[in-house]
Amino acid sequence: MPYIDVMLVLLIIFMATAPLITHGVKVDLPKMEESDLVDTKDTPPIIASIDADGRYYVSVGTDPEEPMEALDVAAVIKLQLMKNPDVPVMIKGSGKVSYQEVLLLMDFLKRAGVPSVGLMTESFEGTK
Repeated sequence: MPYIDVMLVLLIIFMATAPLITHGVKVDLPKMEESDLVDTKDTPPIIASIDADGRYYVSVGTDPEEPMEALDVAAVIKLQLMKNPDVPVMIKGSGKVSYQEVLLLMDFLKRAGVPSVGLMTESFEGTK
């Protein structure tokens, strides 16, 4: 009997956490000691990614990502914001990509009418 209880609890945990897992492009994010957290429980963010080779991607929920031009990224995000203007927009730029590439994407998003953009980072290991 106790094994059934344990299995039931594990099943519930996996069922509750499975929708929270986000898929995307593998990017080495820049590291920071501390940053403000954005609450994305209600609405998963639109994530514009830039990989180490300078390729651009857009992730909306669980949609598959394919490389595209920066102008196309801005157009896709603008269309998504027309459907749901309250969804947060985040940039997930690789730590190996040049600062200029991130600024270029931010400029395209601003010109497309995106009201605000967040930057994704990772914490240094060992800090909270």
